[in-house]
Order: sequence, then C-alpha cells, then structure tokens
Amino acid sequence: MSYPAFYLVRISGIETDASIGIHGFEQAARQRLMVSVTLMVQPPTGPDDIASVVDYDFVREGVLAMVGARHFNLQEVLCGEILDLCLRQTGVLGAVVQTDKPDVYPRVAGVACRMGRLGHALGGFPWWTLPV
Repeated sequence: MSYPAFYLVRISGIETDASIGIHGFEQAARQRLMVSVTLMVQPPTGPDDIASVVDYDFVREGVLAMVGARHFNLQEVLCGEILDLCLRQTGVLGAVVQTDKPDVYPRVAGVACRMGRLGHALGGFPWWTLPV
C-alpha cells in the first residue's frame, strides 16, 4: 500500500492539572496530567515558507482549554476529543495522542492511554509504530 508523504510534529509533555478519573480520590481534587501529541502533517509546499505549514500552537492551547473546561471520567474520552481537535486542522493527516496520569498510584510511573486516528489518506497506516 502506498501512503502520501508526510512529516511528524511532536508536542510532548504538555503538563496540566485535570479533573479526570472515576475513583473518589480522583474526583475530589485535580491531578497532574501529561499530554503528548504526534501529528502526521502534509509536507510544506514551498521552501522555508511558514504559510505552507501547520501552526501547531492549536494543540497546546486546545489541550489546556479542553482539560480546564470539565471533568473527564476516562482518559480514552479525553484522547478521542484531542484527536478530533487535531483532525479538524487543515493539513493534518493523522495524529497519535497519549495522556498520562503520573501520580495515581504510589510506586507506579503512571497510568497512560494512547490512541491514534488517521484521515482517509493514511487508512491502514500502522500508527502505533510512531513515537509519542
């Protein structure tokens, strides 16, 4: 199968305080949440032309606004909504999102959820092989 050319933009370790989780202790107080996003983006149309690339500021701003706006029971729902945000952007062919709750359990590095979604042009691409 042939895929269109693309490059990766990685926004890693967006740190925020989130109201997320189903346990009582998670609902009683906001907790630290780390979010990383890898975008699969159409290549620029011109050499060193800022107008032909995706302005990825929307990822950080969108994640912070989304997490600050409400409670999420599930990381899976938050990941899905971040993927929706990413795929609405012109030039984004696909995305991989990972959320990580690093402080849920003692002596555990974190509890994470990783999801990917592709536009039609990348259907069948093994997104799980990409770094997040």
